[in-house]
Amino acid sequence: MDTLRKIARSSAFWLGLVAVLAPLILLLGLQYRWLRRLGEAGDVLRQATLTNFVEAVSTEYEYYYRSRAERLLNVPAELFTEGRLQKMAGSWGSQELEGTRTLFVVDFTRAEFGNFLVYHPDEQRLVTPPSSDESLAIILACAPWQVRGAQRTVQGSGPLRVDEGDPANRIVLNPVANERGDLVGIAGFIVDEDFLRQRLLPKIVRKAFFAYFPQSNGESSDIGVLVTDRAGTPVLGSIGVAEASTVHRALPFLYTDWTLYLAQSVRAEEAWARTNFALNLALSLALALVLMGGLLFALRAARRAVRLSAMKSDFVSNVSHELRTPLASIRVYAELLRSGRVQGGEQVRHYGETIESESRRLSLLIENILDFSRIESGRKSYRLAPTQLESVVEAAVETFRRRPAARDFDVNYAGPDAALEPLLADAEALSRALGNLLDNALKYSGASREIDVTLRRTADEVCIAVRDRGIGIPREELARIFDRFHRVSKGLVHDVKGSGLGLAIVRHIAEAHGGRVGVESEPGAGSVFTLCLPLAGAGKETGAAGPRKEEHA
Repeated sequence: MDTLRKIARSSAFWLGLVAVLAPLILLLGLQYRWLRRLGEAGDVLRQATLTNFVEAVSTEYEYYYRSRAERLLNVPAELFTEGRLQKMAGSWGSQELEGTRTLFVVDFTRAEFGNFLVYHPDEQRLVTPPSSDESLAIILACAPWQVRGAQRTVQGSGPLRVDEGDPANRIVLNPVANERGDLVGIAGFIVDEDFLRQRLLPKIVRKAFFAYFPQSNGESSDIGVLVTDRAGTPVLGSIGVAEASTVHRALPFLYTDWTLYLAQSVRAEEAWARTNFALNLALSLALALVLMGGLLFALRAARRAVRLSAMKSDFVSNVSHELRTPLASIRVYAELLRSGRVQGGEQVRHYGETIESESRRLSLLIENILDFSRIESGRKSYRLAPTQLESVVEAAVETFRRRPAARDFDVNYAGPDAALEPLLADAEALSRALGNLLDNALKYSGASREIDVTLRRTADEVCIAVRDRGIGIPREELARIFDRFHRVSKGLVHDVKGSGLGLAIVRHIAEAHGGRVGVESEPGAGSVFTLCLPLAGAGKETGAAGPRKEEHA
């Protein structure tokens, strides 16, 4: 009946939670659908805008170089045939030459393979070019035309030609023919790449920004522009744009191995819609979390209360068993002694040792229960004094060896390599903690009969390790093994009786001394419990034992 009532209550709670969350989820779903539609329409519009932007930049860029080349390289054929090329130098001197690095002409009317002349801007006249990379680039670019010049013919369509054989010296050529179609010369210029990088491209991009994104004032934080050269090195913009670019194309006419990339992040309208949606989603989630948090808190409190009640019930059952076992042994052996049936001093001594051992076991269990009661009520206190830890450990190990239950065990003790300085500690509490660890190792050793106790010092700690080679502890239980009342719920460990207080008391004693306790274990391979205490400040107490310091837990 109780189970059905719990299920009914849980179902009613979940139905109420669904009734509250369903409208919120519906509203969020409708808003998300609207946002998706807005995003799809925005993507189409954004793609079209970016494509137009790229086209505008490319067109403006091509127009600049074509118009400049047509204006500067439009040399009349008469200047070649009549030997008046210096007049062209005067014409160039009166024009704007931005974007050109070197202007030149090749005269095929005076030499079979052409007479090469370059424009000297300071002297405003044509001169024979010196030997240089530029001169070599001009010669190579004009080489095909030298053959045609010898044949006096012009082949190919279009007045302007581009040679990009030398990326460092890109050349625009204009073959010049007379009225009969005979090739009489070439006019050309080498492009100024620094001007392109530093002035022309930024100017064209800024102009396009004004045209397509008026609100950007020539710049935009949500639009990325990148121009890369043939090696992929950024010429303009940031390299991150190429990775997220939505539109890209090669530059036309000149620098055709350079690429223009353009990317745009979410537009303002979409950003506002997303922000609004995110705010509503956050508020809805916050409300849902508050409701679910209240539910989880209530369920957790209820489960914890139920679990604690179950653990206390198990504790009472286990403690009752733990108390009955030594009491039964004491009573049986005492009755045998009282009845006079025991013959021989050896048997009497054995019975007496058994009674003494069970009495100590009973006393330890009662001490653990009392200690736990003091810990829970906050009345547990420790008397800290300079303590020689080797003596405490050796005495605890020796006491454990004398127990009848431990007679069949090999209890090996390994001390530190060098003597330890006195430690500020409660010797009785540490002895009880080590006794609990040894008792735990004895209970869970299974068929193994070997226990190792090690005392060692590290840089700032001294550690006591107790190792058994018994049944071990499942990995998922290790995190809770030191909790009060906790008992391993699976495997062979569950079959061993105990109060569930011993390890909890060990942890409390360790923490009260500023130390820690840990465990390493694998099922079937045994366990190693390690109690570590800090050495900080111990050196101040190395003298004679003065007044004792009492600390309350």
